[in-house]
Amino acid sequence: MPGDSFGHTFRISTAGESHGPGNVVIIEGCPPGLALTETDLAEDLARRRPGQSHIVTPRDEPDQPEILSGVFEGQTTGTAIAILIRNTDQRGRDYADIKDKYRPGHADYTYDAKYGGRDYRGGGRSSARETSVRVAAGVVAKRIIASAFGGRVVGYVRQVGGIVAEVADPAAVTLDQVERLPTGEPNIVRCPDPDRAAEMVALIEQVREQRDSIGGVAEVVATGVPAGLGEPVFDKLKADLAKALFSLPAVLGVEYGVGFGAATLRGSENNDLFYATAPPGGPSGAAPHIATRSNRHGGMLGGISSGMPIVLRAVVKPTSSLPREQETVTRSGEPTSISTKGRHDPCLLPRFVPMAEAMVAIVLADHWLRWRASGRSTPA
Repeated sequence: MPGDSFGHTFRISTAGESHGPGNVVIIEGCPPGLALTETDLAEDLARRRPGQSHIVTPRDEPDQPEILSGVFEGQTTGTAIAILIRNTDQRGRDYADIKDKYRPGHADYTYDAKYGGRDYRGGGRSSARETSVRVAAGVVAKRIIASAFGGRVVGYVRQVGGIVAEVADPAAVTLDQVERLPTGEPNIVRCPDPDRAAEMVALIEQVREQRDSIGGVAEVVATGVPAGLGEPVFDKLKADLAKALFSLPAVLGVEYGVGFGAATLRGSENNDLFYATAPPGGPSGAAPHIATRSNRHGGMLGGISSGMPIVLRAVVKPTSSLPREQETVTRSGEPTSISTKGRHDPCLLPRFVPMAEAMVAIVLADHWLRWRASGRSTPA
């Protein structure tokens, strides 16, 4: 299998390249009757699109979605949904002089090793341009989980370089805090800590002036998720979420809950203690509401959702394309140097956030629909 599809009951398949005519996603498994228009897709696509601020790539793509099938009179029909996003600002000529050179940090060599050839324009299929249609599919998934169980997915930038945001309660962060500063101005770095956000912007501007790039960490939080989503062993919710995030370009690490911090803890420090309360407004004798007093487990136990907020972090590497000379070799193995002329982000994090949200929502929608199809009782 070529690996162009993701999911089981809610399944997406994408096609397209960085400098081709466009990118398309086919979405299977969406229930009928869900309200959906091209306008609904626009908000998250605008958050991902290039050219949105001075700290991202200046490539100017409007990212206007076209719904080709699966929607009639503003509602999903239950059949496959096709969404097309055309490329309009390609500059393949920027890559003509490096078509036989391997860019450090990119998939040029590995694509040649696998396929015997590649689309050298902007990375072709390996480009993050493909994620535009994943974000569109993520909007559909977000609507499914919102209507099914009040689920919400919000991502933000937690770290750029050595600058780390202070976020007291990840589950309390709102989309408005991510997108706007307290002054009402756009939060172009998408960090909910205003003081650290300003420092992050300054650092990104600095590395761009130095013809360099910088990495960081994005945090994604899913709230309202009921206990009971996920399958034993190989289809654990945490495993599918990790695969979803690792499928995005530039991700080098994924953790959830306390993550690698658990390496220094004792069991008595790491365990989240359970407690129970009567369900709010529930009838006498109803099942109690069970939760934990802390959330070091990140909302998943045994790979199944616990009902606590799901908290994930993804490490995103610095942009590999740099406008400075670096050593490399040609396809024939000759030593040479390379400087990338294309338009690139000095930091991927601000545009990565909606991509990560989309993939998390897609996994949650898939597991909800798989769970519903099993005929089991409603999750806790």
